[in-house]
Amino acid sequence: MPPSRQRRGRRLVLGTPLPPWYVQLAKALVLGVFCAVVIAPFVAIISTSIAPRDQISRAGGLVLWPDAVNLDAYRSILSGGVVTQAALISVGVTVVGTALSLFTSCLLAYGLSRPGSFASRPMLLIILFSMLFSAGIIPTYLLVRGVGLIDTLWALILPTMISGFNVVVLRSFFMNIPAELLESARIDGAGEWRIFSGIVIPLSKAVLAVIGLFYAVSYWNAYFNALIYLNDSGLWPLQLVLRTYVINETALSNTDLSVAENLPAQPSLQMAILVVSLVPILIVYPFLQRHFAKGMMIGAVKG
Repeated sequence: MPPSRQRRGRRLVLGTPLPPWYVQLAKALVLGVFCAVVIAPFVAIISTSIAPRDQISRAGGLVLWPDAVNLDAYRSILSGGVVTQAALISVGVTVVGTALSLFTSCLLAYGLSRPGSFASRPMLLIILFSMLFSAGIIPTYLLVRGVGLIDTLWALILPTMISGFNVVVLRSFFMNIPAELLESARIDGAGEWRIFSGIVIPLSKAVLAVIGLFYAVSYWNAYFNALIYLNDSGLWPLQLVLRTYVINETALSNTDLSVAENLPAQPSLQMAILVVSLVPILIVYPFLQRHFAKGMMIGAVKG
């Protein structure tokens, strides 16, 4: 069979005929332009963070491609000063907060998913109501101050520990677990805790990975709670430091970074802080990405 007829047959088998080559080329060019627009800011951030001081001065701030690699900015911000302390606080809050949020959300969602649970319907309505209406900043601040959480790291975790949306997603997933499987475990003498920890949780790895990523990103990127609840700058997380020294363009000093020698250019330090704030999520996401679509699709099934 001639090659032209083979190509035509392949097109008919696949369905819609392939567009002309110039249409495909135009699509590729448009896609390439959009990719370049998205990637260019990241390249500029990384390049500025590692560019020499004189090149940053010539460029007026941002550098698209460094003449040489200079890691002095990273050595300065990771030398034990305010940025290092804030990064450790953010890591601790994210790890502890994500673990507590997953544990409490799973317990609540499992209780709401079981038929006959005490007050499950009113509790579900309260959760749905909280997704539509919030108490507001001032009542929430008064509550946090009333329970003594001002100037404590718990103020970054407890007020946002449970998300109504995530609980609803987990509940929908738990309701799709075959009831026969759970009943057979009860017949064998397993209690509710044993069923929850030994059957439900192992079957929910995909949705737990997704919900855990949601919680982790929320804790890592949160700065507003720290802004209104933390008066002590020694307790600031990384995002609040990022807001102070990058967005508000407050100059970093030798005292802030615990560095004796001359500091690199301020744009280089600012971009280095921004890179440090992005790296953890970029590292974690690829390991959870394969669970992302599966977990959301399964957990979003209406129960």
